[in-house]
Amino acid sequence: MAATNYHSPMKEDFLHHIWKFGLFEKRNLNTDTGEKVRIMDPGEHNTDAGPDFFNARIMVGETLWVGNVEVHINSSDWLRHGHNSDKAYDNVILQVVFNHDMEIFRTSGQTIPTIQIEFKEEIYRNYLHLTGNKEWIPCESLLFKVDPFYIKHWLYKVMVDRLELKSKGIISKLEKNKNDWDETFYQHLARNFGFKKNAEPFELLAKCLPYKYLARHKNQLSQLEAMLFGQAGLLEDLISTDEYYLSLQKEYGFFREKFSLKPLGSHLWKFLRLRPSNFPTVRIAQFSMLIHKSGRLFSAIIHSRDIGSMRKLFSVSASPYWNDHYVFHRHSPYRRKVIGKDAIDNLIINSVVPFFFAYGIVKNLPEFKERALDLLEKLPPEKNTIIFKWGKLGIKADNAFSSQALIQLKNSYCKPKKCLHCRIGSKILTIN
Repeated sequence: MAATNYHSPMKEDFLHHIWKFGLFEKRNLNTDTGEKVRIMDPGEHNTDAGPDFFNARIMVGETLWVGNVEVHINSSDWLRHGHNSDKAYDNVILQVVFNHDMEIFRTSGQTIPTIQIEFKEEIYRNYLHLTGNKEWIPCESLLFKVDPFYIKHWLYKVMVDRLELKSKGIISKLEKNKNDWDETFYQHLARNFGFKKNAEPFELLAKCLPYKYLARHKNQLSQLEAMLFGQAGLLEDLISTDEYYLSLQKEYGFFREKFSLKPLGSHLWKFLRLRPSNFPTVRIAQFSMLIHKSGRLFSAIIHSRDIGSMRKLFSVSASPYWNDHYVFHRHSPYRRKVIGKDAIDNLIINSVVPFFFAYGIVKNLPEFKERALDLLEKLPPEKNTIIFKWGKLGIKADNAFSSQALIQLKNSYCKPKKCLHCRIGSKILTIN
């Protein structure tokens, strides 16, 4: 079908996709001057400033041209975008357009060949459906048409991309911490100890209370608790009859002066709409016990050989005071504050796994990257709304590897409707 027969406004990112994957009619492809064109290589897609595709190889007549390709809806966009006066576009060997409405030139005045591409109308209809509907995921009503094996293959790629992205963040922190793995792991773990609601204040707590201070006093649990609760800004109450609280307050006063510490504001911590077992007070107490019992935390993790030993390492309970407290000053029914199995697995998935992967990258040890992937395959899938909804669409998460991949797919591709960057979306474009 001729391109001029389309009724809906054309999108340039769609044309980029059509060109990149060759989804256009290639027979009888000619330039605006009538020369025969053969696409040997469409080039490398450029998402930054400059021409749209680099290093393309195009046969124009009997001549092989190597250079850049620019894609536009209309030929006149060349002028509208100012390319006619920009020398960065002088090495464009071909302009690809949906509608050829004028001849275009380099800054030297030399003509640039132009081709007008045509493609099946249903491809564009599928694209408009993906980007225009309000379903939970854009391809919700078409997903069943995609081969499950194809989806599984794409999920593997999405999961590896997720770990590489997380690794970049870890490596950036590592550089800021002068390649101190212990400090970096401590900060990363602290953030995840806050889970969703208190991730930010927990990370701030770790950053304003260096791990080396805690490591020096790891054998004295009360001192660890004093430093952590004090730096969290939770020991600022000047009037109290709670002996435990008063002892921590006194201990913290000493460390505050010794290390010139400045506590966070207590207002940063969120208690509202949290289960009491997830209160930041309980999590800080558990975090203190973890540091107390683990020795060098990062070293202990690195040398853990299986999931069982990791779970055992994280399986700690808060100190006895917290058996009948969720917050300071207020008694509650007796209940040991043990980190639950689901919470432990969550910490392994979000703290240990990406650290193994980052460690493998930095140290050039592929076995650690493999261990990261192996851990995800052996851990059970997460239970949340995203995984539940994927399940209703027929995509079941068998383990943490697939649940993490599905979370990444939803948040990084489906939610922002980046269907053209998703292999499932690309496949759906060509479905009749």
